[in-house]
Amino acid sequence: MVSRSEPWTTEARGGRGPRPADGPRRDTRGIVDAPDLFAHVRFRRREPAPPLRPYLEHYWLIDWDLAEPYVTHVVPHPSVNAVFQRYGDERPWGEVAGIGLGLFTRKLEGRGRVCGVQFRPGGFRPFAPGRPVSEWTGRQVPDHEVFTAADAAAIVLPDDEDARVAALDAFLLGLGPEADPQAERAMALVEQVRTDRTIRRVAQLSAAEGVSARTLQRLFAEYVGVGPKWVILRYRVHEALERAEAESRASAVSGTGSGEGAKDDGSGVRGGSVGRGEPDWAALAAELGYSDQAHLVRDFTSTVGVPPTAYAATRTPR
Repeated sequence: MVSRSEPWTTEARGGRGPRPADGPRRDTRGIVDAPDLFAHVRFRRREPAPPLRPYLEHYWLIDWDLAEPYVTHVVPHPSVNAVFQRYGDERPWGEVAGIGLGLFTRKLEGRGRVCGVQFRPGGFRPFAPGRPVSEWTGRQVPDHEVFTAADAAAIVLPDDEDARVAALDAFLLGLGPEADPQAERAMALVEQVRTDRTIRRVAQLSAAEGVSARTLQRLFAEYVGVGPKWVILRYRVHEALERAEAESRASAVSGTGSGEGAKDDGSGVRGGSVGRGEPDWAALAAELGYSDQAHLVRDFTSTVGVPPTAYAATRTPR
């Protein structure tokens, strides 16, 4: 029997929203078919201790007890994660997951628990200052290869959720994150890209910052782990994915179908009139700064694995 997450089954399904002042953000950006995930696992986000908040997005906690295997998919944020986990009766263990360049897929079976730390983009370097963050990109490595290993059992095993959060706080505070103005600069720049949809090109960001594109690229490689162009494109894909999810939910509520009267021209985006349950992909491509809808299709497909219209057609009404 799955215990659902009461704080999230309503608020998170409402779609994107800014991070509230009194807690972690409540959007589901990057989670593929978030309602389906929440129907299978108990998912919560928790706020870290105040001294850690400048560097961390949040803690994320997942528990499951499944009669049948379930596969979850996430389009990763430009963030490093520290992940402590236990599957079945296995011994708990920890790893550092660098920024995932493609779709993250994980099969969940039986019983298990994960306690994760999502760092702000640019916020991981103060905890592991010896190497550029790009060194971890696309990799998942044991935590002891990056910094002092945590006591994974102390983090994962307590039944009391507050005890798990306290163990995460104690571990990260023990690492003594070093204040770094360049990290603060990188975090501010990525947050600007995330929240300001008018930033569509690296040239805009470098001009606003008063530095060359090359300087910006070096900063991002050292402190974020990917280049500024990648960050801009990833947030575009998040927006497109979120729009598809929102339209699917609206269609389910209204009882209308998806794509009636719209034809797929072979590019993966329907032309002509767009039916309820599916975004106007051509308009969305223009809104997100793409030169044409084919470029949106290319980025969406390479990240999610299927074209936008195919993805929209597979969404299960909730």
